[in-house]
Amino acid sequence: MQGFERVSVYGVSFDAASKQPIVLLKAEGRNLFLPIWIGHPEAAAILMKLQNADLPRPMTHDLLADVIGQLKASVTSVLVTELRENTFYAVLHLDAGGQEIHVDSRPSDAIALAVRTDAPIFASANLLDANGIEFGKRWKTSRRSSRSSRTSWTGYRPRTSPREPALAPDGLEPS
Repeated sequence: MQGFERVSVYGVSFDAASKQPIVLLKAEGRNLFLPIWIGHPEAAAILMKLQNADLPRPMTHDLLADVIGQLKASVTSVLVTELRENTFYAVLHLDAGGQEIHVDSRPSDAIALAVRTDAPIFASANLLDANGIEFGKRWKTSRRSSRSSRTSWTGYRPRTSPREPALAPDGLEPS
């Protein structure tokens, strides 16, 4: 997909300062990670699926995946497209009987749906280049800005269990 790179869900953790959940997407074949701040319910939905948790009743994203399947449609891909005014944007690509449908979505909902349907996730190459983080590498602050566009995440460890404490990234701030 031109202009996009395939990414995978590397993990879910929490920003130590704001206590907000973060889903971390890893660019395929590169040491480049895209942190996206998400809501607590979406973080739980992503974690539950990543841990293969069995629930007695479907969660909202399970329900949506079931409805899409019952309508003889499928999620073909998820695209994380841009960051505008500190908000990430995504688009669901669906196939409904040969008709391609694009649906605007929050990245957290799109990712929660992708992990349930095994749909590939892609991020804009420009978005990754501008907001991606390389583990263990420190970036110099630009002369024009008092803040680096990239942050070192030395010591970051994604949360794999809701009960497991996460280590806070060094100097982590939302974009």
